[in-house]
Amino acid sequence: MGSSREIAIGPVAVVSLLLSAMIQNIIDPSVDPTNYRRLVFTVTFFAGTFQAMFGLFRLGFLVDFLSHAAIVGFMGGAAIVIGLQQLKGLLGIDHFTTKTDVVSVLDAVVKSLHRPWNPLNFVLGCSFLIFILITRFIGRRKRKLFWLPAMAPLFSVILSTLIVYLTKADKHGIKIVKHFKGGLNPSSVHQLQFGSPHVGEAAKIGLICAIIALTEAIAVGRSFASLKGYQLDGNKEMVAMGFMNIVGSLTSCYAATGSFSRTAVNYTAGCETVVSNIVMAITVLVSLLFFTRLLYYTPIAILASIILSALPGLIDLNEAYNIWKVDKLDFLVCIGAFFGVLFGSVKIGLLVAVTISFVKIILNSVRPSTEEQGRLPATYIFRDITQFPMATKITGMLIVRVDSGTLCFANANFIKERILRRVTDENGENTKDRVGVLVLDMSNVMSIDTSAILALEELQKKLTSQGIELAVANPRGSVINKFKSAKFIDKVGAGRVFLTVDDAVDAFLHLRMTGLASC
Repeated sequence: MGSSREIAIGPVAVVSLLLSAMIQNIIDPSVDPTNYRRLVFTVTFFAGTFQAMFGLFRLGFLVDFLSHAAIVGFMGGAAIVIGLQQLKGLLGIDHFTTKTDVVSVLDAVVKSLHRPWNPLNFVLGCSFLIFILITRFIGRRKRKLFWLPAMAPLFSVILSTLIVYLTKADKHGIKIVKHFKGGLNPSSVHQLQFGSPHVGEAAKIGLICAIIALTEAIAVGRSFASLKGYQLDGNKEMVAMGFMNIVGSLTSCYAATGSFSRTAVNYTAGCETVVSNIVMAITVLVSLLFFTRLLYYTPIAILASIILSALPGLIDLNEAYNIWKVDKLDFLVCIGAFFGVLFGSVKIGLLVAVTISFVKIILNSVRPSTEEQGRLPATYIFRDITQFPMATKITGMLIVRVDSGTLCFANANFIKERILRRVTDENGENTKDRVGVLVLDMSNVMSIDTSAILALEELQKKLTSQGIELAVANPRGSVINKFKSAKFIDKVGAGRVFLTVDDAVDAFLHLRMTGLASC
């Protein structure tokens, strides 16, 4: 039901830790494991319901607040954190931290290295990691061998499992998957607790988990969609995630979402459509029914090496450098997401990125630029004199364009002061040809509010007191309608509103020539 072609669904650390931490405050699993499990399923049901509602009410636009720069930083930070977490499996560490920040992970690795550990896990994992990376290099060089890097992870699992089984390496310190219960999940419909006294808390936790899970899933989906060059539909993703978790709550599953590590493996394996999820689901189903015993000897180090092999391509240093060259504030968003994920968590990284993006939007809207216009030689076109030095000013006139789509309470006074300062500077420099007319080019202004109209009225009054006339050029239809409703045109004068800047200039030049002729 979703639009992402690469995303792989499953349990993730952030949602797992969130569920565990919040539900334990209500029911202690060691005291009442049955009700604890039922509450987990109920929370999952609510999470899915909220997610589906977000999509049905068309709230997918919320994901657009994750800019390209935020995604680049998010991918880089997540790739490093996930890679460090795989050191547990690669080194065969028994006790490891559940935190995701880089400081906690490195601290856990250093502490574990002081305890006895078996280097065979590291040797086995690194050997297959090198093998997978070599096959990927060959696949890039020779397109006809595209199947080689795609098959390498599966081949590595089979071969490493056989090696461990035949050599009894698990007896010599190699960590293996060992036994886990097979078969299908039983129905949990009867375990949902809508009449429980904790149903309110379950709904609240479900809402929080829904938002965090959606944010992570859509961030992951958009990350890989940008690599493939297509657009992700946030509404479809929300509906898909919602129905998935609703069904999951009915079949003994807790809240799942898009997994960064599994999606990275999916992407590097060469998947092109959502059929990969169907194949994965069928494979898991068949494996749970028939092959759980065959996975008993699968070394954990090989699983870690497969994930590690998928991570280098996700750290895009060139793109980060390009962002730095183009827009320093965008780069701040990028490193905010990167360091937030690296030293905090996925949600902290995304929160930092979105917050900086909002600050950037506010700064751009509150302090827009105003450009002085001049006429290009032998044309009727007016352009910024700073960008086009050949553009010439019109004697006795100051033409200013407002570079903001919205003229509102947040920026109206700032723009008014900037224009008055320009008028003062212009008259200060030209003692002979003083500015007699200010033409305000509003071609970029899409909307205006009452505060901005009042600011323009104040501007007109101050200009009139200095003997300067105000003209408005190229206002949009919505702007004109508000001018009429506020009776601003009556105050300025209907003859002072023009279709183009050129019309305004011609009108005032004609008046000037007429005045000279009459004298």
